[in-house]
Amino acid sequence: MRGQNRRDVAAAMTPTLATWGGVAGIGVIWATDWKLVLQYVPYIGGKFKTED
Repeated sequence: MRGQNRRDVAAAMTPTLATWGGVAGIGVIWATDWKLVLQYVPYIGGKFKTED
């Protein structure tokens, strides 16, 4: 009985944890100003353009 309850709780929390994980990932990219990713974002990517 105990294992079934834990599975139910884990199944119910999976979408929430995935959402918070995505938010945390985007927050890390934003906070570190990660050029590798942000160069492809339309508005923000302009500050990474170089004149060759």
